[in-house]
Formats: sequence, C-alpha cells, structure tokens
Amino acid sequence: MTPHRTHTADRILGGWLGRIAGNMLGKPVERGDHWTRARIDRYLRLTGALPLTDYLPEPPPAAAGFELRPEWPHCVRGRISGSCRDDDVDYAILGLHLLETHGFAFTTEEVGELWLLRLPYLQTFTAERAAYRNLANGLRPPLTATYENPYQEWIGALIRADIFGWTNPGDPNRAAALARRDAVLSHTGNGVYGAMWAAALIAAAFTAPGPRAALEAALERVPASSRLARTVRHTAALHAAGVAWEDTLAEMEEETGGLGWIHTVPNAAVITAGLLYGDGDFTRTVTLTVRGGLDTDSNGATAGSVAGVLCGAAGIGPQWTRPLEDTVRSAVFGFDGVRISELADRTARLALG
Repeated sequence: MTPHRTHTADRILGGWLGRIAGNMLGKPVERGDHWTRARIDRYLRLTGALPLTDYLPEPPPAAAGFELRPEWPHCVRGRISGSCRDDDVDYAILGLHLLETHGFAFTTEEVGELWLLRLPYLQTFTAERAAYRNLANGLRPPLTATYENPYQEWIGALIRADIFGWTNPGDPNRAAALARRDAVLSHTGNGVYGAMWAAALIAAAFTAPGPRAALEAALERVPASSRLARTVRHTAALHAAGVAWEDTLAEMEEETGGLGWIHTVPNAAVITAGLLYGDGDFTRTVTLTVRGGLDTDSNGATAGSVAGVLCGAAGIGPQWTRPLEDTVRSAVFGFDGVRISELADRTARLALG
C-alpha cells in the first residue's frame, strides 16, 4: 500500500474509532432535557472528573438527581468491554452494507429496502421509526418522510451520514449528494441539510488543515439561507471573536433552544463548538462536545468521527480505543460482534477503489 493509501486508511479507522468512542462517552447522559450542560458538569465535579479526559466515571452511591441511562454499567470507565449497541453506530454499519451491496449509485428506495431487511423496527427511533412504519405500509419516498412524521428535522439523518464522508475523502460535494439521497427517506429541510453538512464535513476533514477549514468547506454544500447554515456560521463567528466556549453555547442555546434537544439545528451548534474549541485534539473535541449537552451520544459520535479523521487512528489516545477491544455490538442483522478494524478495512476498500 502506498503512503497516501496508508494515510487515508488510518484516517478512516480514526473516523470509525472516533465515532464509536464519542458515542460511548455521551451515551450515559443522553437525555438533553435532564442532562443539561450545568448538570453534566456538576456530575463531573461530584466524581472528580473535571477536566474530563476519559469516559465518564460511574455514579457514586446515592447520587440523587444524577441517574444515568440504564446502559451505563457497560459504557463508563473501568467497565467497558467492547462497544455498546447504539443506533448512532448501527447506521454507519448499515450504510457500509448499503454501499457494498448497491454501490454509490444506490437509490433512496434501496436504502428503505435494506432497513426492512437488516434493521429491527424497535431499534429505530423518531423519524426513522416513522419512515420504517411508512415503508412497511407500502409508502414510497418521499412520502415515507412526510406522512405522519413530526420528526422530519430531527437529528436522525445526520447520524447516518458518516459513511458517505469516509468513502469520499477530500470530496465533500459527492459526500453531501450521497447523504442527501439517504436522508430524504425520513427527513426534510434542515434534517436533510444536517446530513449533507455532516457528510461533507467528514469528507473535507481528510484534506483540511483543521476543523475550521473543514467546517467552511461543509457549509458550501448546504443552502446558505438555511437555519442550519446560519447557526453554524454564528457559532463559528463567536469562536473567531474569542468568546469563551461556555458563553458561545449559552448564546446559541438562547437562539435555538425552542427547537428541542433532538432537533438538528441546536445540536449542530454544539458539534461546531466542540470541533472549533477542541482545535483538532481528539480528547478535547469529544469531551467538550459531550459536555455541551443535548443529544450527547449523537454529538459525541459525529464530533469524534471528524476529529478521528483529522488526527487519524494514531492520534486517538489509548484510553478511548483500548476498552473498545476492536469489537462492535450491533442490531444490524449479520454484523453483531464485528471488528472495528474490519469495518474500517471494508470502508477503505470502497474509498480507495
């Protein structure tokens, strides 16, 4: 393998590891209406974990008001043995299978068919569950996204987008186009733009000198007047002006808070802030992003994917990768227990031809 191909393959592995580690970091506190930024930091102070440089610590006895999600015993430091199952990782695996099965010319209808074949209905949520139900009832895209689906601009399509960035290194245009074709199965408007933005961001990270350049490239792939684009630009402007991370998030929360904690737009602000204030350092990026609250596991996963591509697998600390034991739990039929390294190798084959 040439040095270029080896370098790209390492970055793809970094993306997979970063997504899975970031997801695991945020999973115990994934409930944005309860686990606010302030509550997360109070928990970290209570457990002596600020500054945060590792997975979340387990809760101390009788820590009233700080109850973690039920899965916490499998995703806190000292207890992790391989990754937990989560839809943020399931969709990356399903996207890989989609490209291996149908190639880059896949259709939106083929995405839906693969969901029905490979993904259990009860492991889908919000917009994806609405679209799945519509598919099972015989509807076809774009009706699958719009019929009785109040979640059309929520974060689900964004979390499905990584594979299109990983397989198109340095080509954010193509990555965004593929992500759009996937996203319209279940989303509209900013829900679709979020997927295009995330895919383009990851693709751009392969060649960008840092997170700001990658964010700027990704913004060129979504409508400039969209609320998503305006929110990302505003977050980036606050960072450029030297505003502190906490104050940036407070201002963006005031601007977008009425949308709810699973909506694409406020979560894009948290991801953008994590990437910019993390400044290319993997640990700082994922920990700031998860401390930012809202959909913590999804945001940690996306920021981790971008940061993992920027620094490569070699740049991710062993405290993040060693507990994963190169193993993924997945609800995608035929993939439970697959090796992370195998997923990365298969992704690299698609990316490098």
